[in-house]
This record gives sequence, structure tokens and C-alpha cells, in this order.
Amino acid sequence: MSVSTSLAPDWLLPPSDANALADGVWPASARRDDDGVLRIAGVSASQLRDEFGTPLYVVDEEEVRTHARRTLAAFRAAAELHGVQARVYYAGKAFLCSEVVRWVADEGLAVDVCTGGELAVALAAGADPARLGFHGNNKSVAELESAVAVGIGSLVIDSWVELDRLAAVAERAGATQAVLVRVNSGVHAETHDFLATAHEDQKFGFTLSEAPAVVARIRECAGLEFVGLHCHIGSQIFGTAGFQESAARLVELHADLLAGGDIPVLNLGGGFGIAYTSVDDPTPIEALATGIVEAVVRECAARGIPVPNLAFEPGRAIVGQAGVTLYEVGTTKPVEVDGGGQRLYVSVDGGMSDNARPALYGADFSTRIASRVSTENPVLVRVVGKHCESGDIVVDADYLPADVVPGDLLAVPATGAYCFSLASNYNYVPRPPVVAVRDGSARVIVRGVSIDDLLAHDAGLDRGRVAPSDRLERTEGAE
Repeated sequence: MSVSTSLAPDWLLPPSDANALADGVWPASARRDDDGVLRIAGVSASQLRDEFGTPLYVVDEEEVRTHARRTLAAFRAAAELHGVQARVYYAGKAFLCSEVVRWVADEGLAVDVCTGGELAVALAAGADPARLGFHGNNKSVAELESAVAVGIGSLVIDSWVELDRLAAVAERAGATQAVLVRVNSGVHAETHDFLATAHEDQKFGFTLSEAPAVVARIRECAGLEFVGLHCHIGSQIFGTAGFQESAARLVELHADLLAGGDIPVLNLGGGFGIAYTSVDDPTPIEALATGIVEAVVRECAARGIPVPNLAFEPGRAIVGQAGVTLYEVGTTKPVEVDGGGQRLYVSVDGGMSDNARPALYGADFSTRIASRVSTENPVLVRVVGKHCESGDIVVDADYLPADVVPGDLLAVPATGAYCFSLASNYNYVPRPPVVAVRDGSARVIVRGVSIDDLLAHDAGLDRGRVAPSDRLERTEGAE
């Protein structure tokens, strides 16, 4: 066993070709040109670096649109087989900007937002308020007022406090607001604890036993219309078992609540996983749609109740694979590891400020040199950022050609979801712009945050401030 191999995680095997782009991890348009340079939607990675700099978020527009169309078609087809309708909301928290709102709306998706800021972006992009859903465990009165005022399609109630707030807001506005109740089904998805959202010891929603009282209270409120239950069991989930079990529990509750009136919708959330590495094997969206819808149909048939219309909220599954982040290598450093091994650290010009997922919950990513190909043997590397944190890791483990050097351009795929959304300016590192690529052209869809922008937010640098030396002299003179 080689030194590098001995330090690699069990799932990671040395590639036969460290230049190859794994299918299903990269955008479908990703390929190398005759010079070995990575191209995405026909645009050269080297050209992108020259024009926009690094780090740089790159999003393949057609990839987003393709996933949106495919997902909507899959759930609609599965639902229509049983005589019901399916609505697909794009979960904006994955990555939201005006262009993405327009792309998914063009492809027939509704949009899910969870803060006043996300609502503002969706509305500014021209989204139909009636096709928006509003989530969140702590919606302020101002956010609720804004949502009701614009005629938002639905609000997902997350607590007793919010129920009372919304009832009062609707009454003041003279409006009737459609609402769903978020329920924790108790199904714990096979994922990181911070990504699993249906177990009871967490901040979202009501327990199954609480839900009937919540629904009864909603039905007493003249300004609220109860339209359905909502559940979300987690994120980055492969397979349908967890979704099917959660659906069974939700349908049982749904059936019990029918005694109080019609319930037109059952929203089963999202959380569908994507491939971040070559060993990830996500369930095709068609299989997910068929498996989940058929589970609902079976459970309804067993209870002798009609199948409700269904709703789903994928985010990562729409934009994740469409994103690639480009970095420039700054330094490389072989580090001796206890036990005699050696790991090659490759430092890039970004890090946890543009991709917090590895630091937050140990997310795995992969990487390739994007500016050339190499005939050198692969070596195990850890790609790290430039921040003052030992946990500032971009790619914990992958193989790159042994001749990776400063100045090389690295590409990290599957960064379309939760990278831009979680970005920060830690250590005053400027936030990268987002560039959309399509048909051989590139354009900025979100401007980056520069150092000048950061300084402009520092009120202590406003003109006319008293300098520290002046303040000291004035103080001494007063004494």
C-alpha cells in the first residue's frame, strides 16, 4: 500500500486518470478542450479566470433549467398516473438570485422562500406571489405582513407563536391566508445530524401529536385557511425508504384531520441528494418521484381516502450539479503525518468563506486541475483555503497529478447549492461573483463583494471622523 493510499478514506480509490471528470458530478457540458483546459457550456476555465478572477462561482444555466424541467416532469407524471396534480417548488435557500428565480419560473417551478430577504429577491425578479411558499421557524411580524400584503400563495406555520402572529396580521389586513402546518414525522434521515430535520429534538415544526390541536386552532381563525400538512425529513438523502416512511405517517395524520374539512395538499418537502464525488450514487429523480407518490397512494388506499394533490421542494437537486467553483493554487506543502505518511496540502485563494459546507458538517467534494492536463501519477491531496482556521478545508481528500503547482487553476464541482448562500467575508476575504455560462458565453449574475465594498460598510472610516491621535490630544488638553 502506498503512503498516499494509506491516508485516504476507505471510499476514495486512486483514479486511473487524475484528469478525468466523473460523470454525474460535473455539469453535463463539462469537458476538456484540445489543450486540456476545462470548458463549461463551451466557456474555457482559463478565460473565466482571466475575465473575472478567482475564486469564482460558475453556474451552467442550461444545467439548472434541465434539472428543473426533469424534476417537474417526473413528479407531474407520477402524480397524474393517480389522477392528482403535483407542484414543484424550487427551494431558494440552496442558491437564490434574480436570474435563478427567472430560470426556474420559466421552467414551470414555483419558488420557496424562508426570509423577508428571499421574498424580496423573488418578487424583484418578477415571481408571481401566488406561486411562492414561505417557510421559516421565526418569521417576524414585518415578514408576515409583507407576505400577506403581496398575496403569497402559502405560509408554512412552524410554531404556536407564529400561528397567533399570522392570525392577527391576516385580521388586520382583512385577508384570508392559505397555510400549511409543518410536522416532524419522526423519521430521521440517514444524513448528518445538522441536515436531518424530522426528528423531534430540533427547532422546526410540530410533533405528530401536537398537529391536530394546531390545525383545530387554525380552522377557528377567520383569516386563515388550512390547506395541508408539510414535512421535510432532511437533506442530501439517497433512496426512497425515508420518504416513504414519512409519507405513511403524514397520510395517517392527514386522514384523521379530514373529519374537520377538506385538505387539498400534502407537501413532502425535498432533500434529494446529488453526487459530490465519483462514489456517490444518487437516486434518479424519476425513481424518487415514482416511489414517493406510490407510497402516498398506497397509504391513502389503505385508509379509504382520496389522494391529495402533492407538493415537493427540491433545491440542491436543481442547482447543485450546475455549479463549479474555480480557484488558483497559491502554495503546495507536503506535510508529514503521524505514522510516517505524507499528505500534500494544496492552498487556494478562497476557502471556507466561499464554501462553508466542509467546515459545517464534514461535506466531501472532489477536485481537478482545470487549466491543463498532466501525465504525472496521482497523489493524495487536501485542498485548503487561506483562512486562519485549521478546519478551513475545501476538499478533504482527492487525487491530483503529482506536479500540481502554484498558478494552476483548480475546479471543484457540485458547488451550486449552499456555497454562495453560506458565503461570508471571514478574514475580510472578498466574496466571489457568480457567473452564468451558456452557449459559449459568460455573464455576471451576482456581483462580487470587493475590499472597497467592505471598507464602505465600516462606519469608522466615514469622512470627518475623529482620528485616534486627535482624540488623545483633545482628551489631554481637557485635563
